[in-house]
Amino acid sequence: MSDERLPSIEIHFCPGCRWWLRAGYTAQELFATFGYEIGEIRLIPGPKGIYVIKVNGETIWDRHVDGGFPEIPDLKRRFRDLTDPARELGHLEKPQQD
Repeated sequence: MSDERLPSIEIHFCPGCRWWLRAGYTAQELFATFGYEIGEIRLIPGPKGIYVIKVNGETIWDRHVDGGFPEIPDLKRRFRDLTDPARELGHLEKPQQD
């Protein structure tokens, strides 16, 4: 049972497209950074072509809207911005150098 005060993450993915590994990797990366700050992470098989990530019911990534799949650092920033904007993300906060 999840702690309802902590964020709930849902990763909706297309099993027919074989995106379960991507969904699992995404969940692993979010948990690796946010750990006990997450109440639950659910992997939810869905219809053809879906790859949507929601936090507390709010979509933070939609493959069809955002174009493709999220880069993990960008996804972590979106999660942080929604759940704890004051939180530092360490090396993810440093500007990218080309």
